[in-house]
Amino acid sequence: MRIATLGPEGSNHALIAKRYLTQRAGAEGEVCLYATFPEAFEGLLAGRVDRVLQCTAHFSHADCVGRTMHRAFPVDTFVAGSRPLALLARAEVESPSRVGLQPATRYYTDLAAFAEQQDYPSIVAAEEALLAGEVDAGICAREALERHPGSLRLMEDLGPALDVWVLYGTRPLPGGHPLLLG
Repeated sequence: MRIATLGPEGSNHALIAKRYLTQRAGAEGEVCLYATFPEAFEGLLAGRVDRVLQCTAHFSHADCVGRTMHRAFPVDTFVAGSRPLALLARAEVESPSRVGLQPATRYYTDLAAFAEQQDYPSIVAAEEALLAGEVDAGICAREALERHPGSLRLMEDLGPALDVWVLYGTRPLPGGHPLLLG
């Protein structure tokens, strides 16, 4: 099974797709990372991948569902925790004023102290922007602190987010399937 999801490597989508393959598909398969979900759904509809895995909290979820109506169908769903998240700041910035985040994480903590919020397509991209100095702080995977101990400092530990995930295929579930409500 080839599962398409949002990249880059290290993203929550890639992590959850690998967990899905291990726990539900016997580890048989491949995770194909795409830059955007519209591209991943195009890959599904063109037959380049067998499934698309998307978190329902992702900002493009409703748009993708609408654009692929009657062509891509939910075939599985589950709840999974993300990697633990944290609000991190660059170590040398005493009073951060610009924060980077993936839009779905915007309300995970109070960001009122920041004069500017910059959206990024993933928590990985928010981390990259933080390390590049584009922003002073960011909502990132907590493990970034361990990877960059001298460069980053912990402002707030946020823990994992519990999200609903949907796996899409090109054939609808058959009548009587346990996931279907009558």
